[in-house]
Amino acid sequence: MSEQPNTDGKDYADRLRTLESVWWKRLLDVQRPYRKHLRSLELGFVLDIGCGLGRNLGHLGGQGVGVDHNPESIALARSRGLTAFTVADFAASEYAKPARFDTLLCAHVVEHMRRDEARTLLSTYLPYLREGGRVVLITPQEAGFKSDATHVEFCDLEALADLTRGLGLVTDRSYSFPFPRFVGKFFKYNEFVSVSRKPAPGA
Repeated sequence: MSEQPNTDGKDYADRLRTLESVWWKRLLDVQRPYRKHLRSLELGFVLDIGCGLGRNLGHLGGQGVGVDHNPESIALARSRGLTAFTVADFAASEYAKPARFDTLLCAHVVEHMRRDEARTLLSTYLPYLREGGRVVLITPQEAGFKSDATHVEFCDLEALADLTRGLGLVTDRSYSFPFPRFVGKFFKYNEFVSVSRKPAPGA
């Protein structure tokens, strides 16, 4: 039985860099609808969990901080002028303060782990989210899930709702983007999006 590929090494960071630098993606600006969508959510100051090379931080105009377990990815993100940390460095940074962030963003991350691991990951960073702040989870649909050997567990809207409910969050919106749900069976860039919020204690 082959070993599950991991996401914490140089090979994975290099793969991400290669995928995003394909000439036709840059020529057509394929990220434009995703960039516009993310900005339309008006997320405020964001903690991007599993930020990778910093694509979403770039979409947000740098209005946030990234954290990732892959030091190679963090080095690349920082070389782009973004504020990003490894897990240990974030914990020791000035940003690791209670209620410091308006939003936790976790895009294309939880499908790389089991559900219990995803819950543990998010619960680690929830203290840094202010009361009433939002948690935005984005995961790939079928075609996208099958396209990456490091994906572990498929997370549709129902699974995301179960995850956020288990964290004590209240779901405000959940939807398919950029196309209707059925498109995700053959278009690998269709996404599930869940927007929830952190209620005040006793709410």
